[in-house]
Amino acid sequence: VGSLSLRLYRWYYSRICQWGLGLTIAVVLLLAFIERPSSLSVSSDPRHRSPTWEPPCGLTESIEMVCLIIFCLDLAVKSYLIGWEEFRKNKWLIAYTVVISISVIDWVLSVSMVCDEKLRVRRLLRPFFLLQNSSLMKKTLKCIKRTLPEIASVILLLALHLCLFTMIGMLLFAKTENGEWELHFRNLPNSLTSLLVLLTTANNPDVMIPAYSLNRGYSIFFVAFSVIGTYCLMNLLTAIIYNQFRGYLLMSVQTSIIRRRLGIRAAFQVLTCHGAQQAVTQKEHFNLKYIQIRRNTICLFSFTPCGLKEARQYADVGYMDREQFRKIFDQLDKDHIKEHPPLPQYNSPVLQRLQVIFSHYYLTILGNAVALANVMCICTVLVLNSEKSTSERDNYIMEIINLCFILYYLFEMSVKIFAFGWKGYLSYRNNIFDGFLTILLLILQITIYVAYRLPYSHWDPSAHGFLSLWEMVRLINMLIVFRFLRIIPDIKLMALVASTLLDLVKNLRAFAGILVVSDTSSSTYTYCFVLSNTTMDNITSNFSMECGTYEQLGYWPNNFDDFAAAIILLYDVMIVNNWQAFMDAYSRYTTDWSKIYFVCWWLTSSVMWVNLFVALILERHFTVHYYLLIEVTTSSLLATTGSSRLHSKSLKYANRDQSVTLL
Repeated sequence: VGSLSLRLYRWYYSRICQWGLGLTIAVVLLLAFIERPSSLSVSSDPRHRSPTWEPPCGLTESIEMVCLIIFCLDLAVKSYLIGWEEFRKNKWLIAYTVVISISVIDWVLSVSMVCDEKLRVRRLLRPFFLLQNSSLMKKTLKCIKRTLPEIASVILLLALHLCLFTMIGMLLFAKTENGEWELHFRNLPNSLTSLLVLLTTANNPDVMIPAYSLNRGYSIFFVAFSVIGTYCLMNLLTAIIYNQFRGYLLMSVQTSIIRRRLGIRAAFQVLTCHGAQQAVTQKEHFNLKYIQIRRNTICLFSFTPCGLKEARQYADVGYMDREQFRKIFDQLDKDHIKEHPPLPQYNSPVLQRLQVIFSHYYLTILGNAVALANVMCICTVLVLNSEKSTSERDNYIMEIINLCFILYYLFEMSVKIFAFGWKGYLSYRNNIFDGFLTILLLILQITIYVAYRLPYSHWDPSAHGFLSLWEMVRLINMLIVFRFLRIIPDIKLMALVASTLLDLVKNLRAFAGILVVSDTSSSTYTYCFVLSNTTMDNITSNFSMECGTYEQLGYWPNNFDDFAAAIILLYDVMIVNNWQAFMDAYSRYTTDWSKIYFVCWWLTSSVMWVNLFVALILERHFTVHYYLLIEVTTSSLLATTGSSRLHSKSLKYANRDQSVTLL
């Protein structure tokens, strides 16, 4: 805690350094898109894909070495700040050291082989840099680790359920003429795969149609399998994950608050010890003059001018106690309401009257009604022109309609600037949103009239410019539809849902980061599945495959030929719609062991991460529900009782659930 260490600590955790470190992590992860095999092509379909640009040897390696040097500096600073004793206890920093060392060794081998190596081990380790830099991701992984025993028990039940019905199915659908044996129960791997896919409902009812067409009694087997596996065991797995993550967001906030208060208490103790000779009573106090002398120390705890203003209240007394010191930091935690600039003053009575009219809330309501009418006009014209080609559509009518609405939007923006002034107009986020889209629409409208010389009806402008009139009008229509989102803040329930979604995005950053880590790692492993050009030519030249296969469905863009295509394919498997087509294709053109890879990814993504996502959404929903409950309860109690009864009543609600306690 020396002055040099504290300055280094402040510099390291400053916004610039943390953003720089985050940018470095993003760069090292994005290298996979341009490394060989490069993803820099318009299409991933091997039938239409043009030759991709491959970076020269040394380009990506140089960028990667710069990133590794930054990671080494990051590790050195962290190690220095926490000390050697804490460094030896920190498993994440030890793993950080190992990953950087392996990456450097692999980088040296890659350069020595002139970038001609078959496998880059450091590609598999890159997601670790994202993982170790986020405390929320580490907490999430810790919670997942705590959940694994219960999840493993349910997965064992699922495996037992799957094996039991597989054996029953192979006995029930022996080699017969109904086609069920040939398609789905020919052997043990085929039977296991068919029922596993049925567990995800991806091949239902295709898997039972051959048998069900001969005897409806066979449906009992498939219905029993789905009810027990899909609706009981899978939902039980969701319940277990949610039960473990219940209160996850709440506990994270509580832990942060406790640590922050502990830091405030320690800061007060340090200041008290240094200013002991200036203490005036036996209680723990310190002189306010010491704050002014040691202002740099106070700045370490995020003191703002607002906080210093609160501290000046105790200037007459000359000292503050521990509780008063804590209240200053509590004041800093409050969200300050943004004050809008005052309205401009006009001397003319006419201008004053117009200012009152144009600053009224009814003008916003009228603007929302006009935006709704504009969207309805666009929908009407699109329905009337849905059967026409782009060359047959009368774009002139749509252009005139858009011009009228854009002129109104320009008028609305102008009168609001007149009523509120420039600073007042820009102090509202809704006005910034409306104004930006209005100016953009106006620029596009002027571009159309300059490029097409006021086109008349049925005029074909395809020979002018790089965009046709239809493409320009389509772009304007999309912006107008997007502008219709301005109504969200004016509808309370819709605004509440929208704010919940925004808060959900903030709270799910750790979850999204772990999903990126998992997807990136799995995509890197898939390079062992990349098909050679000869094999791919043989596949694309065969169009006589049976219905429902990879070839017949035309899933050519879904492949492992490059990193970007691999990510999309894994996303398709996570959705589990027709994921059996990918398993079947890669098992036919590689080995049957490739099915294990797809099953592992399904367990990781669809079973684990999707259920985790559902659990966090439910947690966020219940948190908002508690907010509303407390708000309504507080309002009603204030209206009917006094503040003393309100305090006891709120404690009663607080004891009912720990979530209400924090709120």
